[in-house]
Amino acid sequence: MKIVLLGYMASGKSTIGMLLSKELSMPFIDLDAYIESKEKSTIKAIFKTKGEIYFRKIEHAYLSDLLSSEKDFVLSLGGGTPCYANNMESILKAQQTTSFYLQASISLLVERLIKGRENRPMVKEIGDEKLGEYVAKHLFERRFFYEQALHKIGIDQKDAQEIVTAIQTKLH
Repeated sequence: MKIVLLGYMASGKSTIGMLLSKELSMPFIDLDAYIESKEKSTIKAIFKTKGEIYFRKIEHAYLSDLLSSEKDFVLSLGGGTPCYANNMESILKAQQTTSFYLQASISLLVERLIKGRENRPMVKEIGDEKLGEYVAKHLFERRFFYEQALHKIGIDQKDAQEIVTAIQTKLH
């Protein structure tokens, strides 16, 4: 089985993915880290030197390779992955694949992004007062894709273990 975690940046996809993979004894793959290892470059550098169109093409290619493999794993996507190149359609059509949207409120996302801003190039330069508006606009644009996931897990007021347990419950 392939378990795909999607949602906005700072929704906890990687954290939850690592915990879930340990509990299920399955490998964990972070798509951005996977792309960086295959391309021998950082996502930031790929965007800067080759552009977003190139990045979205390789992102789609690597995602397709993973989804068509025979291996079982827990996969966390980049926040934008479901929104480009028919990736959400590919996820939904992939054999033995279950998708989960880690659904967070704008206020929780903003709070987490402010705390971890230095590791988030997309929001690093946005002031605190503008961040809520930025997240709201982005989430509005992306929600259509996120909402197509087979399962939605509300993450507000839940710790990581509670979210992992909620996912495991839906798997059975």
